[in-house]
Amino acid sequence: MDEVMADPIAKFIDLYNRDCALALTLEALHGKEVHEAVPPEHSSKVWEYINAEGFFRDLQVIPGSQEVIKALTHSYEVFIVSAGMEFRNSLIDKFDWLQDHFPFIGWQNYVLCGDKSIIGADIMIDDRAKNLRTFSGERKLLFTSTHNVHLTEFERVNSWQEVAAKLL
Repeated sequence: MDEVMADPIAKFIDLYNRDCALALTLEALHGKEVHEAVPPEHSSKVWEYINAEGFFRDLQVIPGSQEVIKALTHSYEVFIVSAGMEFRNSLIDKFDWLQDHFPFIGWQNYVLCGDKSIIGADIMIDDRAKNLRTFSGERKLLFTSTHNVHLTEFERVNSWQEVAAKLL
């Protein structure tokens, strides 16, 4: 969900730049996790943000995700899988965000889990290599995000338009 359908990176940048004297840019995140791109004395801010109630509630939608995922529902059974257990305050935020932005996917197709290796599906689109490595399905698509730009072990998609071209 995050960094594939929802954009936490833009929110991290906004919050960090609001609270800290140093300006964080998208370019500074190239090949890095957010906590790696800020000075060590500020890394606790990143964890403070992501663990705060409401952090995940108002994330921007990744362009094209709504249209392409809606089209995918006509050809596939679509499940939204998120490692929501990692950040306990994210569960209600993610549920409500999905209801607002993807109302055509029923709550029965939400999987908020701790370990995505439990997912038995044919295709997974994810930004995290660790999730794709343990996925036993036949097709693994790595959705480009700042932290994974240097990875080459998976079939990459840079946008939802590329997902559509591969799967529709």
